[in-house]
Formats: sequence, structure tokens, C-alpha cells
Amino acid sequence: MTDTFSFLPHGGLTGAEIRALDWSDTALGPPERWPPALRAALSLMLGCPTAMFLAWGPDLLCFYNDAYRPMLGYRLDTALGQPFRTVWASIWDEIGPLVDATLAGESQTLTDVMLDLSREGRPERSWWSFTYSPVLDDAGAITGLLCVTAETTGRVLGEARLRESEDHFRHSVELNPQVPWTCDPHGNVESYSNRWLELTGQAPGEPLGSGWAKALHADDVPWTMTVFANCLASGEPVDVDYRIRIAATGEYRWMRARAQPRRDEAGAIIRWYGVVEDVHDRKLAEARLRDMNETLERRAEDALAQRKLWADVFETTDALVAALDLDYRFLAVNRAYAEEFERIYGVTPRVGESLLDLLARDPAQREAARTVWSRALAGEEFAVVEEFGDPARKRPSYELKFTILRDASGHRIGAFQYAQDVTERLRNQDQLARAEEALRHAQKMEAVGQLTGGVAHDFNNLLTIIRSSVEFLQRPNLAEERRSRYLRAVSDTVDRAARLTSQLLAFARRQPLKPEVFDVGARLHDVADMLNAVTGARIRVVVEVPENPCYVLADPSQFETALVNLAVNARDAMTGDGVLTLRLTCGAALPPIRGHAGAPGPFAALAVADAGTGIAPALLGRIFEPFFTTKDVGHGTGLGLSQVIGFAKQSGGDVDVASELGRGSIFTLLLPEVEPPSRSADTRQARIGTPVAERGLCVLVVEDNLDVGRFCTQLLEDLGHATVWAHNAEAALAEMERVPFRFDAVFSDVVMPGMGGVELARRLRADHPELPVILTTGYSDALARNDAHGFELVRKPYSAEQVASALSAVRARRPIP
Repeated sequence: MTDTFSFLPHGGLTGAEIRALDWSDTALGPPERWPPALRAALSLMLGCPTAMFLAWGPDLLCFYNDAYRPMLGYRLDTALGQPFRTVWASIWDEIGPLVDATLAGESQTLTDVMLDLSREGRPERSWWSFTYSPVLDDAGAITGLLCVTAETTGRVLGEARLRESEDHFRHSVELNPQVPWTCDPHGNVESYSNRWLELTGQAPGEPLGSGWAKALHADDVPWTMTVFANCLASGEPVDVDYRIRIAATGEYRWMRARAQPRRDEAGAIIRWYGVVEDVHDRKLAEARLRDMNETLERRAEDALAQRKLWADVFETTDALVAALDLDYRFLAVNRAYAEEFERIYGVTPRVGESLLDLLARDPAQREAARTVWSRALAGEEFAVVEEFGDPARKRPSYELKFTILRDASGHRIGAFQYAQDVTERLRNQDQLARAEEALRHAQKMEAVGQLTGGVAHDFNNLLTIIRSSVEFLQRPNLAEERRSRYLRAVSDTVDRAARLTSQLLAFARRQPLKPEVFDVGARLHDVADMLNAVTGARIRVVVEVPENPCYVLADPSQFETALVNLAVNARDAMTGDGVLTLRLTCGAALPPIRGHAGAPGPFAALAVADAGTGIAPALLGRIFEPFFTTKDVGHGTGLGLSQVIGFAKQSGGDVDVASELGRGSIFTLLLPEVEPPSRSADTRQARIGTPVAERGLCVLVVEDNLDVGRFCTQLLEDLGHATVWAHNAEAALAEMERVPFRFDAVFSDVVMPGMGGVELARRLRADHPELPVILTTGYSDALARNDAHGFELVRKPYSAEQVASALSAVRARRPIP
């Protein structure tokens, strides 16, 4: 009898299972019809001791060798001959792109990839290295793939444990206030902690060998090196004191270096282990102790020297010098201090007199002097600037420096004041502050000029189109086709002008928003198809959204506009070819951005990542400026990112940017997360959207602009409604009082002289709670800060369709018979 599986190697569990399986019902059919290429691949794979699997044919049916069987785990009983995607459905999101690339003819090699194989039916963390290679059929076409794989979990976890151990040791060393170090038998330093670099300011690597000696005081180097050399030669422990210069303060501090040798079995020194510790305070304490043991004769000599110093120095300086004991009595006062004290207070201070008694006639001055001197007498050393007398005096401002006064034994006996005239210095500081303010004003005016120029340029372009179109529309013999074309041009240009003002208001955070609670992930999926149309066919949009919903309170329209602006910038950065990744992370913290403090969150973080040209570091600080763009003329207004950051800030969030030249950019839009909407809100929204029978309404129009008022009333009448026009809020309230129940709705502007539209709407809601109020504005600071205060909002410039929609919305909330 002919062996249909003669091409299989003898032996092996997988070979036996292949022989035993009925292949008639599979896409491959009976083994006698299997192509030679498949037979050859199976023969090669089953005879190899390295773990491999083969996916063959359109369905990528699975074959594997014995070495691969442990990786299948609980899938082993059902994996043979099944589609590869079915077998590894749990990790298809990770390996699917690799399979697609391999079938496209690109071999794939990956090292230490973390995959959750769940071999025992429960989640597990494991790491793998593998190579995917295309497999050809008999005609030379790609018909499957061959994978050679090996598990590297043990090595990856071992290396991680090693890194953790090394990190633990490093932190133990670095947190030590002492400085551990080692050197070879010849005295060349081989290792040290970063604490030495922090203390000395030396660069990494500089202390190696004998470079550490460069940080020592020049007077201490010969002695230190002599002791060190003697210890290296004798093997005796190192114990030497020297001074190093502290980088942070520039002062020299005493250090003690100690070291012990480590020897091999033969007694030879193989390494020295040592520490350096700060002993400066101990040295000072020893010096103070020696001072306390001085004889009375020496203290007398010191007192004579101090009196000589007072006479030689303090009596020849323009500074005001005085000293008080702990009871506010003068211990010393120089001539300059006494003269200025008399000019200010009218009395002359003398040694032994009380400062507080001299100022007894002026309680306010007495209390001020007590307040400042009491700090010094309590042991605080400080400086303070104060003004004395009339500012027109020659020297009205002094800097007073206070230090502690001690006796020869070190006991605090009073305080010492040294006052210098700083009037001229303060005047110079005032002049500098005024100059800086003038510079800031000039920079602000320059920025306003740039903004104004950009707005004028764009609006003049739009007005040119409108004006030219209107002139042609006024011609009596204009063909209907051309009339329609010019009308469309006017309509499109008005839309572009509205978008331009919307972007400007968004940048200034003055855009009236209509915030709603929505799931960012769901909205992201809804917008993905539109982004494909925006970015073009050669850019692949990848959306990564977590399973759990992530809700924010924001204007959905502005959110989508911001997303489109970021996608368009990414498209241009990639010159229309590449992968655009939209990645949503929930529960994120707001990092510190552009000098602003961060926040713990939670925030929804939407990252828009491209693989484009990147942004130069010098330009990162300007990319959000209005009308700033790096694109060629005609390829961008420079307002896209202004809209994005304006929307983010106005919604309580921010935008973070990370970019690297030649590698791409990541713009992360962060918005505060909120609780999901309640069922009652969903029900109300559904009720709002329910169509109702419509009839003509009586609408009270409140508009102070005559042209807009005439247009609005005409528009409403063309929609089939009756109108009454009030030119301001006060007139509107008078109309309501005249016939309270004749109006079905109010359509009011927000920005008006006197009472504004928001206040009018509040009054009407209080007096007529069932009366619908629709607000309209092209800009309002109040609405920008607090949306529409619960009222329906129509943004200017509005269309007839938008007004009709708003009336339908309020009609749905309050059906009108």
C-alpha cells in the first residue's frame, strides 16, 4: 500500500498527528494532492530541532514541529490544520501586522517581544524572538509564511532582575552622605559615587586615576599625596584630612579620606575600598574649643585689638555702624551713625543709653525699631532695606545688615548693625523696571501689529472674492450658470470668514462653546473616516482606543476641528505619505507644560503622532502663535494650532508637544475627564430630537444693530414666523410687559449697550420660565467663559437653516399648540 505521507520524516508526535488527521474536509484536501512545495516545507520543518511553524494557503492553515508544541499550551489539541488567525486570535492585534508584511514579501525579525500567549488559559507575560519568512508555492508565488521562534522570557527577566539589583546598589551608594570610592593597587581611582561630582563640580570621569586631586586645596595636595603613597607602599590603612572646594558655594571644606586594602589569598593587595566624609563642622568645633581655652590675658589682648579695629575702620567709613546688647543698650556707635540718628530722630545716641528710651517720644518709631532689632538680638542674621525721613532727603534709603555679636567665649551678647546708603541703587532699579516695562509694551504692540496684519491680509483676500462676485451679480445680463457660480463663491467665502473668526476667538479663548459630555473614544472612531479623506490615500490612519469609555465635557464641533487641524499638520509634515497614529489614554496626569504647573487629573490624553520632518527646537516656542507657519505661501494660514490650544485651554486642558528633527512629532491634546452622562440627560436629549408638528411662531427679536435687525426679521418672516423687533433689552422687557403671552420665543443678541443678552435671558427665565430664549453672538467674553448659561446659542454669522434649526430645538423642548 502506497504511503501518502512518505515525504514526512519518521518519528515525532506532530508527524504522527498529521498522518492521523482526516484532511479531506480542509482547504488542502487529501495529502496525495498536496503540492510539492508544501511537502518540501513540511519535511524540512519536522526534521528541524528548532521551534518552527508553517502557515500555508489562503486560510494560512497551521503546521508545526515537535519543538513548537509546548508554545501552544491548551491550544495543542485543536491547532493542527486550523487557520493561523483562529489559533492565535488572542494576540492577533500584535502579530497581524507582521503577518501582513510577510505575505507582502518582507521578512520580519523581532527580538524580545512581549506576548501574552495564555498557554495555560490564563494571562501570562512572556518574551519571544522570531523570524517570519515568506513561503513560495510551486509557481514561485507567496502562499504562506514560515516562523522560526524561541522563547527568551528567562533571559529577559534575568536581565531585568540584574538591572534592578544594580539600580538598588547604585541608589544605596548615591544616597550615602559619604563618598564611597575604590582604586587599584597603584592608587588609580576606578570608581566613585556621584556625590563627589556634586560636591566638587568635577565632570564625569574626571576623578578617575589621580584626577580627584584637582579638587583639593593647593596647599593640601603635597601632604595628601605623600600620605597616600606611603599607605599604598606599606599596605597600612589610609587616613588623611584635606580641603576641597565646594562647587555650590565656592568655599573650602575639610574632608577625611579613609581606605582599607582588600587582599587575595596570597596576601597581595588587589583593590582599595574607601570613603570620604565631611569633617568641616568637627574641625570648626575643635577650633572653637581651643578658643574657649584661651587665657584671660589673650582675651584682653583681643579686646584691645577690637577697640583698635573700631577706631581704625568704623570711624573712617561712611557706613552707619552700631551695636546693641540684649537689653537694647548701645555697646558701640560710630560718628556717622550718631550724626544720621540725630538728623532723623532729633537725639544723639551714646554708649550705655537705651535705644528704646531715646525713641520714647515717638511710639511708632520706637515699635518699628524694636521689631527689627528684636530679630537680630534673638540670633537672626539678615538684611533689610528701609526708608527714613522725607524722600527728598539726600539719603532717604538704607540697607540694614544685622549680625550676631559674641564675646570671646562665643556667647551671644548682642547684635551688630551695618547700614549703607542704597538710594542710588534703588533709583537705578526703578529706571531698569521702567525700561523693562517699556520693552514689554513694545513687544506687545509688535505682536498686536503682527496679529492685525495677518487678520487684515486674510480678510482682505476674502472681501476681494465677495466684492468681485457681488459686482458680477449686479450685471443684468449675467448667465444663470455664472450667477450660481458667484453665489456659491460668496457663500463659501462667508463660511471661510466665519472659520477664520472662530479660529481667532479660539486662540484668544473667547470662542462661544457648546460643551457636551461625550465619549472621546467613540467620537474618535466616528471622525476616523473623515480623517482618511483629509489626509489622503497614502497616509494610513491608526486609531488606538482603550476598551473602557472616556468622557469629557467639551464642544464636539471644536474638538473635531482641533483633531482635523492636527491631522492636516501631520499630513503636511509627512508630505502626504506615512502612518498617522491617534492614541487615546484615559486617567492621565497633566504634565508641566511651557512653564505651567501640572495637575494630577484625570485627563483624557489624545496623542496625534506622525513620522514627519519634525520641528526645530528653536521654533517650538512659536508654533502656537497666530499666523505663524513654517509652510510655503498659500499652504496654511498659521491659525490651525492657535485654534487647537485655544480650544484646549478654554476647555480646561492643554496641548503638549514632543518633536525630533527627522523623526516626527507628537501633539497631545489633554482634556479633563468627567463622569458619564446620566440616563435622564440621555432621555431628555432623545426627547429634544423628536420631531413635532410645526407652525408659524411669534418671535421677539432683540438686536441693536439696524442692518442685522432688518435682516433677521426678514429671515424669520421668510421662514413663516411673525416678528416684533426691539432695539435693546430694556425695550424687549417693555414689549413683554405690554402683552406677556403673545410671544412663542425670544431671539436676542448678546452684546448690546446697557443690559446684555445674557442678563435679559436670565430676567425672562425668572419671570417667564416656559418661554424659550435663543441667544446669538459672534463674540462674547461672558459666553466664552461659561458657554451659553443654559440657553440655546446660534453663532454669528448664522444662516437661515441654523436659525430654523434653533427654533425647532426650542419648539421640541416646549411644544407649542
